[in-house]
Amino acid sequence: MSEYWFDKDAAKHAIEFFPLFLKHLKGPLAGKPFELLPWQKKITGDLIGWKREDGTRQYRTCFIAVPRKNGKSTWLAGLGLYLLACDNEQSGEVYGAAFTRDQAAIIYDIATGMVEADPTLSAMLKVRKHAKRIIEMKSQSVYRAIAAEAAAAHGFNASVVLFDEVHTQKDRELWDVLETSTGARTQPLQLGITTAGYDRASLCWDLWEKAKAIQDGLITDDTFYPCLFAADEEDDWTSPETWAKANPSMGFGVSEEYLQLQCERAQSNPAFENTFRRLHLNQWTEQETRLIQMHEWDACKDESLSVEQFTGQTCYAGLDLASTRDVTAFVLVFPQSDGGMTVFPYFWIPQDNIDKRAEANQRVVRAFATKGHIEVTPGNTVDTMHVAQRIVQIMSPFNVRKIGVDPWNATGVTQTLESLGVPNPTLTLMPQSFATYNEPIKNWLSMLANETFHHDGNQVLRWMASNAVGKSDPSGNLRFDKGSSSEKIDGMSASAMGMALAIKFGTDEGVYDTAGRGAILL
Repeated sequence: MSEYWFDKDAAKHAIEFFPLFLKHLKGPLAGKPFELLPWQKKITGDLIGWKREDGTRQYRTCFIAVPRKNGKSTWLAGLGLYLLACDNEQSGEVYGAAFTRDQAAIIYDIATGMVEADPTLSAMLKVRKHAKRIIEMKSQSVYRAIAAEAAAAHGFNASVVLFDEVHTQKDRELWDVLETSTGARTQPLQLGITTAGYDRASLCWDLWEKAKAIQDGLITDDTFYPCLFAADEEDDWTSPETWAKANPSMGFGVSEEYLQLQCERAQSNPAFENTFRRLHLNQWTEQETRLIQMHEWDACKDESLSVEQFTGQTCYAGLDLASTRDVTAFVLVFPQSDGGMTVFPYFWIPQDNIDKRAEANQRVVRAFATKGHIEVTPGNTVDTMHVAQRIVQIMSPFNVRKIGVDPWNATGVTQTLESLGVPNPTLTLMPQSFATYNEPIKNWLSMLANETFHHDGNQVLRWMASNAVGKSDPSGNLRFDKGSSSEKIDGMSASAMGMALAIKFGTDEGVYDTAGRGAILL
């Protein structure tokens, strides 16, 4: 007798039970036939059907990698409800786990909607919304959504763990706590499902590598079920065949037209390429994203531009006072009627620091200072009064509505600007975060591609553009990464702050606290 056997009746029961959940789908799958997609049917059948000699489940760990828009959340919610209702586990504990409460709530909310929409399910399962639980009354088993912060509480006795978006986990704590809590159960199941990430020192990468090694036959673990839907590195990422390979629900949950549009966006916007590859092709990418295509930057140059042409016009500004001994950047940003923007940058560096900076970057800064592209201030630290006076002078011909300021080390210059007559509400502190930078950077890249970004060819800003590196979060949001950029990018940061104000101010007042200095971009 084989050590493992396939229980056809158990697999069939699970697959046929799912229409109770799936007929209440919303979104792209709404109105489709009430059955699992092929990839969902196979995994469901394998997990429920394959048994050990004693009749308990063969697989105790499952790792599934599938791109976004493939119906994973709905399937995971249905699987959780099936195991809650039909696993015959007395006082079972089914956990829907994720890094954040909001992510964990996604699966829970879908599951709750399924139960409440169907009389059969409602008779079997009771929703306790105030406690964020779903209870199977006969066995007194419970489904509960938990986030990473719950790991410290312990006290779990998990029978099933459904772990969503494993790549967002910062460490192994919640995974390990839940895994070790299953020891008293006869057939526990811990399932992780995710899109690809970029942190190769993470739990997700460890699980991915093990799953791949099992799929490739390099190692054997009969308790671990691997399933990776992903494009290979050598695949043509612009090909529909590659999209179909990585997206098992293409044509059902995600359309080829949608992937075509996303691919075209990635081709025209290099900063989005990594996002497309990671979220839609399930390819692991580097966290760093080099942002600017210099041929696009140069195509936007207009040497006939001069700041005097904009006298009296409304503009916004960004100020990056990088450090006491380094380059300070101030950039005016003028919104244009074509939806684009025109920028004029200004830079300062302390006199005594020019040679030190030049040694660090092959005399580039010294050359800029010698040619007058960077203004030199007296001494070996930033002369706050000199810079503030110059900013007031620069601003005077224009209607500067807002100045975005990096909060780090900004107190001195903002107080000096106020003492020189800059109105208190004009100064807006803007943390160097994804919330500050994501929208202006993505708009900037679009303007570069469409040639609606305008500059006069300032050599310092061009140099900083060539240095700029971006960092993306798990949701594909972007910000500048000064630590990974090859050299100075202060002018880029100042430009993006000005652009953020130009985009948001007056159209989304709730984003800003305009009560005065200390206003924060949330």
